[in-house]
Parts: sequence; structure tokens; C-alpha cells
Amino acid sequence: MVEDTTRLLGLAGLAVVEVADGPDGPVVDLVTAEDQRARRCPECGTLARRSKGRRVTRPRDLPIGGRRPALRWRKRRWRCDEPACGRGSFTEAVAAVPARKRMTERLRAVAGAAVADGGRTVVQSARDHDLSWPVVAAAFAAHAAVVLPQQPCPVEVLGIDEIRRGKPKFVLDEATGTWQSIVDRWHVGFVDLSDGQGLLGQVEGRTAQVVADWLLARPPDWRDQVRYVAIDMCTIFKSAVSRVLPHAQLVVDHFHLVQLANATVTEVRRRVTAQVRGRRGCKGNREWELRNRLTRNAARMRAEHVDDLQAELSALPTHIGAPILAAWNAKEDLLDLLALARTDSDRERVAVLLDRFYRRCAHADLPELERLATTVQTWWPQILAFIRTGITNAGSEGTNRVIKTVARDAYGFRNPANQRLRTRCATTRRTRGHLDPR
Repeated sequence: MVEDTTRLLGLAGLAVVEVADGPDGPVVDLVTAEDQRARRCPECGTLARRSKGRRVTRPRDLPIGGRRPALRWRKRRWRCDEPACGRGSFTEAVAAVPARKRMTERLRAVAGAAVADGGRTVVQSARDHDLSWPVVAAAFAAHAAVVLPQQPCPVEVLGIDEIRRGKPKFVLDEATGTWQSIVDRWHVGFVDLSDGQGLLGQVEGRTAQVVADWLLARPPDWRDQVRYVAIDMCTIFKSAVSRVLPHAQLVVDHFHLVQLANATVTEVRRRVTAQVRGRRGCKGNREWELRNRLTRNAARMRAEHVDDLQAELSALPTHIGAPILAAWNAKEDLLDLLALARTDSDRERVAVLLDRFYRRCAHADLPELERLATTVQTWWPQILAFIRTGITNAGSEGTNRVIKTVARDAYGFRNPANQRLRTRCATTRRTRGHLDPR
């Protein structure tokens, strides 16, 4: 019966002597099993033969049958007879409950896994397992160090994007009399867009140097296997990638181009409304009431709705309707150009739509469209790479959404290193096998 109870408890190296009912659960008396390793000095390894008595410890453990047992371990204290050893004496310890630990290793492992794999916050895991916040935080860090790889596997398509983590922190440099940033509000993330590894790593700051340093920290063969790098229209990322990965093809995410085109239409509408009406648009001004329809893609609208929109813009005063209609047409020309992605269109078709977009911007004689055309011209090689490959940075944007969710659940992070560790665990669970339906 005692052996069966010991097997049920499942703490290797400890034997159950007695089980009694307690006020909050069962009280389990334990002794060290007949294991010679528990009697060896932790410093010199000498097998002890003389005992200095016993002491009682009460390590915490996982619940059993819905009730948390109160463990009472009557462990021996041994004398070390090795003259050269400075230990003198030591207390028994087993792998399940290491020396100077007040909880079992399995309780620590489960508390850390609840944060890394279960998606719980440190506070929630601490409450569920009746532990303190520092203990669970340390258990999570130990668990994350095991499940997260030291170096990511090689990737073919790399995504780079930034995310804001909060407020920056500055300290005064007394030598120069200037304020130096010690905590940057920006984090740059590197995401695998080809094999689904999730977030490969994060660096604090948003400069070309920190991005280049992260890439240079990878082995040369890892960098050689990167064929495409998806970014938004950020010159910082472009500079770093061109310097460290000169063989990789930069690809601009089309989402930011569409966003920029819609912002251009909105900027034209607001400017002409303020110039003609002398105020901002409001209810009763038709161009203001059409503001949401102007940012929709005409390809996703019914033909009669597109005709109605053009007719309503033409019916507005000329100084208001004509510029807005020209900006809207230029935006639709750019969207038609981007729609050629994943269609195997030939170079002639791409050139025709690009020329139409440039001509529209030039004939409109609007500063907003000239700026949009200049941006497209500057980034055209990277935009053309998107049209040919269809690669987007959607994986990085989805990762950023998970990062924001984790930060909200934790009510923010005061330690950037803890945030990076939490976000890497949150964005790589599926690739580690957790939550994988297969």
C-alpha cells in the first residue's frame, strides 16, 4: 500500500510514509528513499555515513485530485567525513526537490509553461499555483530558455517591421551634458515568412545599425540563404539590408502603398475643402459624406456604385470635385497596378499601367499626387519585386498584433528583455507544436 501511494505521488527519490487528512487537503509524510545519491556530498561526492539528525521541510507541489497536498519531508542531515572537503555537513536532496528549494521541480515547470505555452500572464499563473511573481517569472525564463532555439533556422523570406513598445527613458550624461536614451520606444522584429517559425528575434531601437547588428550575429550560411526581405517603405531597413544582405531582393509590402494612396486622396479632399469653404468638411458637404467611399477599392464595388461616385464628384463645385476625382483616379490606377501581383502579367502590361499612373499624376498638377508619384518612382524596384513574387509582410503585421495583445494582457512591461522573451514565446507556440491541430 505504501509503495502504491509512493507511485501515485510520483516524486522520484521520495517515499510516502503516511497520509492523513488536513484542513486544506491531504498531509503526506515523506522520507528519502533508499538512494545512495542523496547521501553523497554535493561538493566532493563522498558517501556520508554519520547523521546529524533530521529536519522537516514542507515543499509545495501540484494539486492531486483537485486538492493541494501538504508535503512534510523528514530529511536527514549528514556529516561529510572527507578532511579535504570544506562542506562539513549537508542535507539530503533529490532531483524532484533540489537543495534549498521550497517547491518541487514539476510545480516550477508547470508554472513556467503556463506562461510560455498556456498564454497566461505571470500574475495569473502565480495565483493559480499559489506562488509569488518573482518565482513564476524565473520559472518562465527557465522554461523559455529550453523551448526557444538559440539560433533560428535558415529562412528564405525574411520580414522586418517595427513596433512601438511604450515610452522612452532618458538619463543625463554628466560628461557631455546631454540626455541619452536607455530605453527606446521602438522594437524591430524579424519574422520568418516562408517556413512559419514566427518571430525570430527582436532588437531595441529603430536604426540601421541595430538591424545590421542582428543580421550580422547570424552565421554567414544563414545570411546566404535569405533570398527575399519584405519591408515597409522604410529607408532604415533598406539601408541595413542592402549593406548586410546585398544578394537579397527587397520587397515592399503593398499594404503601405494602398494606405499611402488613400491618405493622399484624404489630404487632397481636406485641402480643397478648406480652401474653397474656408473651414473643415462637415455634414452637408457631399465630399465629406463620401470620405469613406473614396478610400474603398473600386474593384470591390458594384459598377453602379462607382458610376454614382464619379457622378457625385463631378456635380460638386469644380475647385472641389475636380481635384478629388483626379486623386481618386490616380489612387485606382495604382491599385490596378498592384493587382497584377500573382497574375503572371508580362512586362508590357506592367509598363502600360505604370505609365498611366504617372500620366494621371502629372496631368492633375496636384502637389499631393506629385509626391505620391515620386515615392512610387523611388521604390519602384521593390514594388516591382512585389508584383513579380506576391510576397507581403502580413506575417510581420500579424506578429505585431500578437505582441500588442501580450503587452495589454500584462498591463505593459517595464523590462524590455522580459517583453522580448514573452513575445517570442507567444508568437512561436504553433511552430513548437503547442496549439498545432496536427
